[in-house]
Amino acid sequence: MSFIATVVLILVIGDLAWWWRAHRMLRRAQPFQAALALFSIAQLCGLALILASRSQGVVLDALLSPPLLAVVYIWHLLVLIPTLIIWLGADAVRGVSALVRRLTQRGTPPTSGMSRREFLGSVAALTPAALSIGGASVAIPQISQFRVRPIELPLAALPPALDGLTIAHVTDTHVGRFTQGKVLDAIVRATNELNADLVLMTGDLINYALSDLPVALDLVLQFRSRHGTYMCEGNHDLIENADTFVRETRAAGIPLLIGESQLLDIRGARLQLLGLPWGAPEAGPSRAEQHGDAAIAFSTRRLLAQRRDDAFPILLAHHPHAFDFAEKIPLTLSGHTHGGQLMFSEHTGFGPWLFRYWSGLSTKAGRALVVSNGVGNWFPLRTNAPAEIIHLTLRTARS
Repeated sequence: MSFIATVVLILVIGDLAWWWRAHRMLRRAQPFQAALALFSIAQLCGLALILASRSQGVVLDALLSPPLLAVVYIWHLLVLIPTLIIWLGADAVRGVSALVRRLTQRGTPPTSGMSRREFLGSVAALTPAALSIGGASVAIPQISQFRVRPIELPLAALPPALDGLTIAHVTDTHVGRFTQGKVLDAIVRATNELNADLVLMTGDLINYALSDLPVALDLVLQFRSRHGTYMCEGNHDLIENADTFVRETRAAGIPLLIGESQLLDIRGARLQLLGLPWGAPEAGPSRAEQHGDAAIAFSTRRLLAQRRDDAFPILLAHHPHAFDFAEKIPLTLSGHTHGGQLMFSEHTGFGPWLFRYWSGLSTKAGRALVVSNGVGNWFPLRTNAPAEIIHLTLRTARS
């Protein structure tokens, strides 16, 4: 059984287990049992629509409104499994307590109404659903909000002619489920108001569905800058069909750099953009070898063979770990992390748990990495990781 199939099976079993258990916990609060059943059926149907969309190439989850989709995502990816784990732990504690009472011959007298324990059980049964709905109510306003984050970056290797070069770093738009409609117009407007020299995009243009690609390409074609828009690919771009994504993007006239470079003459200086591909099948047979650090290192080494000594290089890499393998590149731009998506504080949360670099500026041996939180969303809820467009200004470092 594949990893994805295993995860799906766990989620479905978890849904059913939670429903059965919560129904029993609400036996003294019967008016809530119907609401519980409706919530559980909606979760199973929502999960089925999402999975069918991924496997059949038909965007069936468009039948659900963004708020309903948000509840399904938050429930299955944040709430369900921790709830079941907590309940199992509570069962173990109660089992030990009951055994101790039996051995010491201390019983609990029966009650005719709802006991304190039954009341607490009812609250415990309803709280997870309430958390999912509450989380969605917070998430939905967020998906149309983003900031413009200015960063001024001195670089010793920057030619004096490029001092003051400005870049609008737009990444992880995830056009689709949660990034659609008016927020796309806002992204175009905010980007164009920066009047940047370059618009550079570092992957995940679409969430996954190629049916969203025409809208996403129209978004990119509306960006305005003095020297053009350039992009590399991200993992979400390739989910349905990588060849179709590449073909249609290039047919639209958008420079998509996949293991390729682009030379630009700006203010009399030469600048080289290098676009890193996502994954490297040649790096090994396993998925870990093809998409992990080994693959990133493999692809980076191969791409840097195109490095021109007479040009200032900028690496566009969806995954920020490319920074560790780009020793001769003074500037790397990345996305992918969503700033950690769910952060408890600036340095605690999914960002540092999953990535060596997850948001903002990092420097090493005279080189710099800028990781954007991304302006779109595949998962609706963010905490301490606001969506953003980065407005980057390059400066020649003064000694």
